[in-house]
Amino acid sequence: MYAKFHSIGAYVPSKVLSNSDLEKMVDTSDEWILKRTGISERRIADVDENTSDMATKASKLAIERAGLESSDIDLIVCATVTPDYFNMPATSCIISDKLGIKNVQAFDISAACSGFVYALSVAKAFIESGMKKHVLIIGAEKFSSIVDYTDRTTCILFGDGAGAAVISATEDKDEAFIDVHASADGSYSDFLMTPAPGTVNPLSAQVIEEGLNFVQMKGNETFKLAVKTLTKDVKDILANNSIASEDIPHFIPHQANYRIIKAVGDALKMKEEQVVLTVGKYGNTSAASIPMAINEVWESGRLKKGELMLLDTFGGGLTWASALLPFAGESK
Repeated sequence: MYAKFHSIGAYVPSKVLSNSDLEKMVDTSDEWILKRTGISERRIADVDENTSDMATKASKLAIERAGLESSDIDLIVCATVTPDYFNMPATSCIISDKLGIKNVQAFDISAACSGFVYALSVAKAFIESGMKKHVLIIGAEKFSSIVDYTDRTTCILFGDGAGAAVISATEDKDEAFIDVHASADGSYSDFLMTPAPGTVNPLSAQVIEEGLNFVQMKGNETFKLAVKTLTKDVKDILANNSIASEDIPHFIPHQANYRIIKAVGDALKMKEEQVVLTVGKYGNTSAASIPMAINEVWESGRLKKGELMLLDTFGGGLTWASALLPFAGESK
């Protein structure tokens, strides 16, 4: 039994936060943001729109596009660092209730921007072991809830959104995942983190006053390590599977920063038409980034059944992951 990428779905909030809007909030400019990140705008969820709400909408699309019913799903894995609640219940449990799915295993994983590809590896393992048949994996983030909009180094980067995919069992090896890599190095954990609340910094008035509940990032250090790590990981997964970069029609990297994507793409000698770019209009949506980008390609009609996708991501932890797999769903 093999695992196949059966379908994709995504949801983005309607509210747009443009660079012009940010110019009125912090000391920045549209030109400065574009030059350093390639981001023009990002989507922001409503105050009463939670991570689980966005995830549920993306999940309904993915299940429908797979030609399945919610009752066919036998495992839900949600990747997020912005859960509905601090520690429990898991956001996946809330999503399962909103989908009307009962008595099915559900849990969250926390791997920041690498979360969706981490979830792919989990789904692959469950399916290939014979334990599950249809796994719903989700990357969903309400990053606006942990962004300090007085910090111009971080508030320009992040947006909200959700993406979901159904990973199903198949006996057809041509539909199967080819390879998934996932790794981490905790010695770089301070490069990208949210210091509180947690056991290191329990919630207190001082924590709020110091802004420790907001995301913090060492931008230059993260940029350099991301380019180096992503390039090596992609080269390794291609070499291990004897596939050349020119044979990949859809290189779908994590949408964090255009300069990172371009540097990795250039190092791999990828042509412009091979590289999927959505960072300009959505910003960095962390775990939702890659499924949202896959959905963008599918909805545009460019992603055809059987075509190879190369996924590549890097995030807090530090974590990184890559995946090489054909799209096994129906073309739009």
